[in-house]
Amino acid sequence: MAGQTDDLAPALRMAVMRLARRLRLEDTATGATISQLSALAVIEKFGPIGIGDLAVRERVQPPTMTRMVTKLEALGLIGRTGDPEDGRIVRVAITTAGGKALADSRRRRTAFLAANVVTLSDSDRRALVRALPILERLADA
Repeated sequence: MAGQTDDLAPALRMAVMRLARRLRLEDTATGATISQLSALAVIEKFGPIGIGDLAVRERVQPPTMTRMVTKLEALGLIGRTGDPEDGRIVRVAITTAGGKALADSRRRRTAFLAANVVTLSDSDRRALVRALPILERLADA
């Protein structure tokens, strides 16, 4: 089993990275990076959210998230507001343009996957269905 795990981890890493790279190629229209789109999705789900909380959810350092927020704001995808209870805290929320950009991005990436998944055999599609919960657990680890 150890030999299988030793071979599986690098192969899985490469496959996931190649798929992520391929999905990024489908989505250059927003002008945002995949990391920025990920942050935008978190802002959509949990916003308005503080930059520190956003950094924790995205597992990056606060200065990195501050730079990312600045870029998203410059693209018009989010806006900043003050916290009603503590004026020192800045919260970010998705804009209408950001919601549209995120929906369009998801639609393009999903369309790419859908067009390719239908070319797979029934057996391969069933294997993907079985693998999804495992991949989600790995992503959440």
